[in-house]
Amino acid sequence: MISRRGVLALALAACAARPRRAGAADAASGATAVRAPLSAADPGSAAAAIGDTSGTPGDAAAPAGGAAGTTEAAKDQAAIAGTALPGRIRLLVGASPGSAPDTVARGVAPFLARQLPGVAIEIQNLTGEAGLTAMQALADAPPSGATLGWVASPTLPARMVDRGAPDLLSRLRLLGAVQEEPIAFVSLPATSDTSVQDLVRRSSEDADAVPLGTPPPGSPPHLAALRLQALAGTRLNIVTFPSSAAARAAAIGGNVAAAALGMAVVVDDLREDRLSGLGIAASARMDTLPDIPVLQEAGLDLAAAITRGLAAPSGLPDALAATLAAALQAVAADPDFVALAETGGFLANWTDGPAWTALVGAEQARLAAVWATEAWLPSAGQ
Repeated sequence: MISRRGVLALALAACAARPRRAGAADAASGATAVRAPLSAADPGSAAAAIGDTSGTPGDAAAPAGGAAGTTEAAKDQAAIAGTALPGRIRLLVGASPGSAPDTVARGVAPFLARQLPGVAIEIQNLTGEAGLTAMQALADAPPSGATLGWVASPTLPARMVDRGAPDLLSRLRLLGAVQEEPIAFVSLPATSDTSVQDLVRRSSEDADAVPLGTPPPGSPPHLAALRLQALAGTRLNIVTFPSSAAARAAAIGGNVAAAALGMAVVVDDLREDRLSGLGIAASARMDTLPDIPVLQEAGLDLAAAITRGLAAPSGLPDALAATLAAALQAVAADPDFVALAETGGFLANWTDGPAWTALVGAEQARLAAVWATEAWLPSAGQ
């Protein structure tokens, strides 16, 4: 599995990282800072980095007085007027520090900071209700641009369905997505299963003998497994684990016949032959792993990817939304970000806000149909 520290190290190295130390108030809130570059034309001059949460304020935060303080105050006034971003953005992540979603968010943040010179980004982990707590806090925040959220689908539409929050999408403004992570079905190389079809066939004969491991109920890989079950018309023995790491360990240990996991979780295992790829739920094969077939090649019309990007409260002014969307689009095209994607098992892909909103709406309808016949258990896991 690609190391979480490795993802961060690659991201920070790509942005020539330098830490910014946050003050005691940041440490108390659980926030960590991402330092923006001094010059967008020279990202290495003062790189975006995830900083410490202890010590005294560093040079990323403008001092209270003097020209720098005046500049930051002017930015805040412009933000209130809806004409410019504030000098500091709080980025909400609905997962615990060190979890897979948190690691991905921290890997992307330096690239976003690179595109927003002079803006300090602070990551705040806000856990609860499998991500719903953070999304609701985002929806309730003032639409000034000072609070944004790192959001994923199908997590967002799943919480709308399984937590009874159908109006949540209308309370958010999706700014754009920069990442797609396909769901991979994997097993030990030595097993008799060489494809997802083998897994389905054996399950139809004796489902109990073919446990399929996934992360917690309602997680994207678990939802993909439920959709596979519906498409195949065969009951699968889906066994859920507390986390992606636990499901991966079960697969490597031979405790399950196969597992459904995000590609980033298993990409290194596939490259190093610790696991074998039965298939990926994507529309096309991945360039970095061209030998693993997509499920559609076997007649299983299942494309399931985790799409990630930024969201804001619904009332965010159009000017600020346009600025943030442009920054996100630049992130998706950043050669360093594309290189990180190839290493990390995901795709750097730009999806604009309206298109992503339509995708989430369609996913909500599809998941509501699944929920009506196969309600998954609520879970706070990630």
